[in-house]
Amino acid sequence: MSRSTGDGSTDSEDGGTLHKQFDDNRLALQLFGAHHAHLARIEQHLDVSIHSRGNLLTIDGDPDAVATAGTVLDRLYARIERGHSLRLSDVDAALRMAPAQPASGAEPTPETAEADASVVIRGRTVVTRTRTQGTYIRAIDRYDLVFGVGPAGTGKTYLAVAKAVERLVNGQADRIILSRPAVEAGEQLGFLPGNMREKVDPYLRPLYDALYDMLPAPQVIKRLESGEIEVAPLAFMRGRTLANAFVILDEAQNTTAVQMKMFLTRLGENARMVITGDLSQVDLPKGTRSGLRQALEILDGVGGIGFVEFTDADVVRHPLVTRIVRAYDKAENRMQLGAEYEKERRERGRGRS
Repeated sequence: MSRSTGDGSTDSEDGGTLHKQFDDNRLALQLFGAHHAHLARIEQHLDVSIHSRGNLLTIDGDPDAVATAGTVLDRLYARIERGHSLRLSDVDAALRMAPAQPASGAEPTPETAEADASVVIRGRTVVTRTRTQGTYIRAIDRYDLVFGVGPAGTGKTYLAVAKAVERLVNGQADRIILSRPAVEAGEQLGFLPGNMREKVDPYLRPLYDALYDMLPAPQVIKRLESGEIEVAPLAFMRGRTLANAFVILDEAQNTTAVQMKMFLTRLGENARMVITGDLSQVDLPKGTRSGLRQALEILDGVGGIGFVEFTDADVVRHPLVTRIVRAYDKAENRMQLGAEYEKERRERGRGRS
């Protein structure tokens, strides 16, 4: 059976074998990757065999895995057709999303369409790689206050900085304010060498890195000097009203309840605020409750606030990071169950006595 997929490719199926032919040889080369690296990644992940001859692919294996490989290839080819680049990390993201994707040739659902959200900064496009990332971008466009919570490597901070720069460049914000709690330094900042900026910059480095990815270095430096972009530790936010600004609080799991309330009440007129954090990586002193966790509980159901939860399926770093996150989650769940069992055992013992 042969059919046109409507995305520049033609399929023919025969049991556990799928033949795919791509119309544009140049795009097919990008799809396959250097030395067919992209095809090799799909083979490894889905346990299928992919053989190429020109722009024709033959995929063999379990019928369900073969169909999934076809879906992944169609989506990646459509991405290239829209003018976006393709890297191994994009292939990994498409593979993670594959179980929820529509079959080849089907109309995309609203959920899968959200993965195509993008941020455009002076001709440069930052494209989302997962549905949750797309939901996140749309939430930032819709709400004045957005919480992005989930594991490391899911793009929470990077995409928030991209939206901030987009709004600044387009004149929708007068300035960008990026903040993090310098919790690792505790009360010892005064004992570190250098002036205040030199003391806190190491804790804010990830924010600088994202900025330099979005804008040329001279522009970043110029805007930092003019105050259009401000990178500061959370303690510097007290007593301020942040109006006409795009404000990002990163690593918010390391705020205390008092700090979080202080930061939230800084939101001024015509301002956007994005708060990101990973509740599995709290570095606060033992017994101190995370201000992010408390805020998520208190503000649940409050209108005008967007909540986006990322999972390990949204990790866009090296694929090994996803497996590491999952392994730690499993270990933490076992520890939690063990602690609950031990608590019940002690309570039963007290009841018998």
